[in-house]
Amino acid sequence: MFRQWLALVIIVLVYIPVAIDATVLHVAAPTLSMTLGASGNELLWIIDIYSLVMAGMVLPMGALGDRIGFKRLLMIGSTLFGLSSLAAAFAPSAGWLIAARASLAIGAAMIIPATLAGIRTLFTDAKDRNIALGVWAAVGSGGAAFGPLIGGMLLEHFYWGSVFLINVPIVLVVVSLAARFVPPQQGRPEQPLNISHAIMLIVAILLLVYSAKTALKGALSPWLVASALVTGSVLLFIFVRIQLRARVPMIDMRLFCHRIILSGVVMAMTAMIALVGFELLMAQELQFVHGFTPFEAGMFMLPVMVASGFSGPIAGVLVGRLGLRIVAAGGMGLSAVSFIGLSTLDFSTQQWQAWGLMVLLGFSAASALLASTSAIMAAAPKEKAAAAGAIETMSYELGAGLGIAIFGLLLTRSFSASIELPQGLNASLVDKASSSIGEAMKVAQNLTPHLAEPVIEAAKSAFIMSHSVALGSAGGMLLLLAVGIWFSLAKVNPQ
Repeated sequence: MFRQWLALVIIVLVYIPVAIDATVLHVAAPTLSMTLGASGNELLWIIDIYSLVMAGMVLPMGALGDRIGFKRLLMIGSTLFGLSSLAAAFAPSAGWLIAARASLAIGAAMIIPATLAGIRTLFTDAKDRNIALGVWAAVGSGGAAFGPLIGGMLLEHFYWGSVFLINVPIVLVVVSLAARFVPPQQGRPEQPLNISHAIMLIVAILLLVYSAKTALKGALSPWLVASALVTGSVLLFIFVRIQLRARVPMIDMRLFCHRIILSGVVMAMTAMIALVGFELLMAQELQFVHGFTPFEAGMFMLPVMVASGFSGPIAGVLVGRLGLRIVAAGGMGLSAVSFIGLSTLDFSTQQWQAWGLMVLLGFSAASALLASTSAIMAAAPKEKAAAAGAIETMSYELGAGLGIAIFGLLLTRSFSASIELPQGLNASLVDKASSSIGEAMKVAQNLTPHLAEPVIEAAKSAFIMSHSVALGSAGGMLLLLAVGIWFSLAKVNPQ
């Protein structure tokens, strides 16, 4: 019995940095922009490449675990995660950091299914297994929720690479303890892997996101953007066709034909888009515009983290009493209200109002996440429960990655359109300063004081305006989604 719980501590320990790394860079965005010279576009890739790559790799890595045993998968994934953390911590450029974050995501995609398979294998008693799964879920949600705060604390006292270096001692402890105390498992060599399918999905997603980002920035010729869009779309179409015909598909695409499961996927992605995108925008405004330190920005956003972390049990009770339809549509609707309210506030003078709306956002978005889980798992046939769970996991990770991309695109487009720079800047500096607030601050560093101050003020004003536009637009889209969810779940748990 003791060995079981010791093994749980070991395998859950390495899940902590995996969860934290999904959000730890949110408050580091201004620091990375200034120290690495990362452009606004590179900054978005640094942050969202982690979730996008993990979304495509987590399913075949689960199959790899079945093939070689979860202990081996845990050891390999932890080692890769540790080495990638070292590469990220000492990255000399934005491109290097993007590649290191992608490698981190592959290691994380090995660790997540290995931890879940470990719990399933180690705990044969249902009661003990549920307790172990509860611990696992609490670590995952808590790590992601408090990632910005942890990142802020580290950046307050150390250089930016410290957010990755903290992973290394954890990995060393896990690998050494797992080798001795986690029991080995017999693998199934006949298990198919579908690695090529996963790579096809990742490339399709990255090309589609890339084409959207570059189209809005206007940095590349239209035919290059169109080529990326068409290639990504074709790859995605081929991927779907292969999955529909495969004997053992990576994703059971037929589950998407179920209206309730499709609604659950949309809710999961939207809730993650809302939470992750909001945290990124807030972290930048608080630091660039209002002069907060990374730690102060993390503390300011604490209400949304705490509310989302503690909403699970309450939302579970509400689903039981009010029904899935009310909780799901209500969660989306209240998230919309909070976004629209936040878009009108001045965070330097209306802190209490902002904190109240953040609590509402954290609770409502996390409630929608729980409702999406309930919808997916309740509607899936019992024999396809694992496939439905895999789809849910992918929805979460895709939502996290797309949240960065979508909010970043809204912000970038609005910022470029609204900034009014002073006279006296040459064309290249105007283009650079108009691309993002980070670029504008870097431009201002090399100007004389009489030009630097107007550039900084123009950038701050444009960012506040673009932040409001992004939040207001997101609020409007969430309201439309709430209406759609209400009608799509009309025959589910009517109250």
